[in-house]
Amino acid sequence: MMGDAAHHLGRVLRAEPGQLYELSDGEKVWLGRIETVGRDRVEFSLVEQIAARESALETTLLLSIVKFDSFEWALEKATELGVRTIVPVAAERSEKGLLSGAAKRSERWQRILLEAAQQSRRIRLPELEAVQKPVEAFLKADGLRVMLSERAEARPFREILRGESAKQAVLAIGPEGGWTDEEFWAAGSAGFQQASLGSLILRTETAVIAALANLNYALG
Repeated sequence: MMGDAAHHLGRVLRAEPGQLYELSDGEKVWLGRIETVGRDRVEFSLVEQIAARESALETTLLLSIVKFDSFEWALEKATELGVRTIVPVAAERSEKGLLSGAAKRSERWQRILLEAAQQSRRIRLPELEAVQKPVEAFLKADGLRVMLSERAEARPFREILRGESAKQAVLAIGPEGGWTDEEFWAAGSAGFQQASLGSLILRTETAVIAALANLNYALG
């Protein structure tokens, strides 16, 4: 191990020879024993392979940009819940100041995904795409397509998932002000179904956890 990861392990965490860590090459997970610790290099010996698997469900999360503390908390939890791809969405009701600052936070967001993936023993990191407009993100969707909605016509999420067997799912979650009529129309034209998580109004980050947990239970 070299570079920033080795520096953090050796200088920040004060790793020492003989300590055990889990290592992943993006395909498998191993238990490794530290042999030597240098300034920017840590050498391991592999002890044994650790059982780890990815969910068979390929979930894409279209996550509208909201206040960064909430957005980043949602990124972390989405990673822990197995999302394969995360698309930050510049919704009409996303705050314009947040949209202009989103590009500058890409490196920080990647770090959040890495740490969350390590904590949850994921083999692969989620793919974090560039910020997209809603229509662009909707048109790329494939598989089961669901948009969370507070509208009267939204069906209970459990009804949509009942009897469903899709192995690909796309979940669209709006900003704090909700989706606009135009965004609902664009999503419907792209094959999205409106789904409700109940009568309570949930924050964006709470909706992420609730909806992904439902998807994983029903399809994962």
